[in-house]
Amino acid sequence: MKNFALIGAAGYIAPRHLRAIKDTGNNLVAAMDINDSVGIMDSHFPEAEFFTEFEDFTAFVEDQALKGKKLDYISICSPNYLHAPHMKYALKNGIDVICEKPLVLHSEDMDVLKEYEQKYGAKVNSILQLRLHPSIIALREKVAAAPADKVFDVDLTYMTSRGKWYMKSWKGFDHKSGGVATNIGVHFYDMLHFIFGDLKCNEVHYRDEKTASGYLEYERARVKWFLSIDANNLPDNAVQGEKLTYRSITISDGENTVELEFSGGFTDLHTVSYQNVLAGNGFGIDENRIAIETVENIRTQTVIAAGDKAHPLLTKVL
Repeated sequence: MKNFALIGAAGYIAPRHLRAIKDTGNNLVAAMDINDSVGIMDSHFPEAEFFTEFEDFTAFVEDQALKGKKLDYISICSPNYLHAPHMKYALKNGIDVICEKPLVLHSEDMDVLKEYEQKYGAKVNSILQLRLHPSIIALREKVAAAPADKVFDVDLTYMTSRGKWYMKSWKGFDHKSGGVATNIGVHFYDMLHFIFGDLKCNEVHYRDEKTASGYLEYERARVKWFLSIDANNLPDNAVQGEKLTYRSITISDGENTVELEFSGGFTDLHTVSYQNVLAGNGFGIDENRIAIETVENIRTQTVIAAGDKAHPLLTKVL
């Protein structure tokens, strides 16, 4: 049984980590969040210590280490801009990390984290759960089996409506969240790299605080993409659930077009991610590099005219 702590226990994604820690037969010793709406912990680890001040949390972690009760892992579900400093704290104390995506906001932070790993002998693991999805693994194998010169055409559309609260939270500030492409899209860009190879071209055709669109070219794919949290951009067939959403990824080989369906199969992917980490097969810093560089460039580069590379929905915002 490994001993865990979790930073960001009140966040949206934290319950998946709590469940994964429990499902893998491990123990949560302590959790921290500046918000105290963490009743979900009672369903998993009611005996865990809880702190609302980072300084109190770190003091507890270090006191436990002095007593011979050093943590094995710190799971990080904090806001995006805090991932890097929270990982540095864990690594500096010789504690391995399991961090939510995006791993970091700035690509140079990955180089610094690698130095921390080497100096302190601890490891960064990241949650890249789409790489573990059976449908995505099957598509990757299909692409690998296609003729080497075959380049696929992909349309990626993802819209998830958000209320007025979103822009007033940390997610609405680019320097904290990385912007909409990072906050809701980084795992898609990692998926595209995982399936279609290295990135060759990155164009941005539209970017504001709620919507972004552009074109990416990988070794084996040409991708037109459109991401938005603006409900005004949703089509009539958007899915009514916890929030209105629309997701479509179509792939064409020049003769046939298919839609990648991966709505199901998500339930246990965090648990599978934890199982892989515990077995020594986690996704490390280098696996994140292409996706982090992709969203960093989307956030910072000049917007250009789309021409014939425009996503079909780009007309909604131009």
